[in-house]
Amino acid sequence: MKKRILATLISVAMVASMVVGCGSQAAAPAAAPAAEAPAEEAKEEAAPAEEAAPAEEAAPAEAAGDLTFEIIVKSYQSSYWQAAVTGINQRAGELGVTANCTGPNAESDIADQVNMLNNAINNAPNGIGLAACDQDAVLDSLQAAMDKGIPVVCFDSGVPNAPAGSVVSTVATDNYSAGATAADNLYPALKSRIGNGQVRIGEINQEATSNSIISRGLGFIDKFAELAAADGYTVAVIGNEKYVNDCKAEKADEATADIVIEVAVPAQTTVELCATEASAIMNKSDVIGMFGSNQVAAEGILTANDTLQVLGTSDDTVLAAGFDAGSVIKGAIKAGTMFGAVTQSPLAMGITTIDVLVAAANGESVSDVPTDGYWYNADNMEDASIAPNLYD
Repeated sequence: MKKRILATLISVAMVASMVVGCGSQAAAPAAAPAAEAPAEEAKEEAAPAEEAAPAEEAAPAEAAGDLTFEIIVKSYQSSYWQAAVTGINQRAGELGVTANCTGPNAESDIADQVNMLNNAINNAPNGIGLAACDQDAVLDSLQAAMDKGIPVVCFDSGVPNAPAGSVVSTVATDNYSAGATAADNLYPALKSRIGNGQVRIGEINQEATSNSIISRGLGFIDKFAELAAADGYTVAVIGNEKYVNDCKAEKADEATADIVIEVAVPAQTTVELCATEASAIMNKSDVIGMFGSNQVAAEGILTANDTLQVLGTSDDTVLAAGFDAGSVIKGAIKAGTMFGAVTQSPLAMGITTIDVLVAAANGESVSDVPTDGYWYNADNMEDASIAPNLYD
């Protein structure tokens, strides 16, 4: 089954999505496909897409029986989650299973999502797919699901402290490595500007509660600091306590460090509030680079730039790296406003989540399915190995 799931993940990342109705609960609008996955080692060049599995090895769309799954995404605000739901709908339709999709209005609506999860458990489905907004807020609910014999598959975000056995599989980007991929591409572009007085790198994370966002933010910090240390530079990490305390980077004193990485988290997960945090950093004269660890954060950086006009790709501008895709980020990269970004594949992730849920519901052994992250910029975003991953 694991081979089948991986073959499915690889093949579906390169095809256009087909919209199928999403059960009886609130459904997200259709979105263009996106491909995702974290690279085990960050690379300066875009990570090549994995070779497609031979046709004879790809899993056929077999009937899965009369199965019903409850799927809870983080929110319907971004095209990222719309693409994930499109993948869920597509695969559910192919296999003849029912997927009831729901989710809170915003990723900061943690209590709403927990209520939705509890309602899903009460419906006694054959399985639950969960993209948790807060990795600790769902622990009691996961225990309740396990007590009722309902397998839970987490996607996009894992729940590291989940009760043992309550989460049968996590389908997610290796977010730590994906964050490192952003640093591994941004650092070389900034390297010539380091060492002649203190410089600052800003990092905007939409929150400090979900495993995916935290991992990306930490991956970027640790890799950037590692690359800087290899060149003999010292790094101070300041700002949000979660990221400052959990990063592995050796922290120098802020007053004497060659590089300051300043991490900001808004009070709520909105583009506008991310823009406010980004503006506070980008207004500082020593800023040379920015990183936004998801679509909302990256769009916040771009929104801040609407007023500041400091971003670009030349040596006298601030170079910004983003995460995910969407029309705003893609347009900014094409226009030379944003340096580049790391993309995922929510479409493929949604498809794989259904495959794993079907296997678990049928009593098959399942395991985690890690996916990669790919760096894209104006030079490669039209390449056949990258373009299918860039949803609108």
